[in-house]
Amino acid sequence: MANAEPNVVPLCDVLLVLLIIFMVITPMVQKGIDVRLPEVASGESTGQPVGLIVVTLKSDLSIDINNQNYPDFQTAGDELRRLYSTKTDKTIFLRADVKVPFARVVDLIDICKGAGVDTLGLVPEFIDE
Repeated sequence: MANAEPNVVPLCDVLLVLLIIFMVITPMVQKGIDVRLPEVASGESTGQPVGLIVVTLKSDLSIDINNQNYPDFQTAGDELRRLYSTKTDKTIFLRADVKVPFARVVDLIDICKGAGVDTLGLVPEFIDE
């Protein structure tokens, strides 16, 4: 009488090959974004690092550049061009009130880029007090 048993050696070979393929592919599939955090420097009395420029777009569409108020986009753009004409570090941080339409934030980003800013960081939360 013939004893019929399944041959599992080819099945084990296929499983090992699949395991090796997944082990090789998995590290290449992982994605993310690179984040550069600003370095901490000694702060002024305002609590922000020296030389750092923070632009705040308020709900009434007035603009603060390092806590100095500018009533409209034109005067703020002129001030940013003046500031960045001599700076070597072309980094700026932008924050906006949640009530401001996103189109106005994009307009401010465009003004910042036109003033010579290379690196623009967005501050995720701002609540007008």
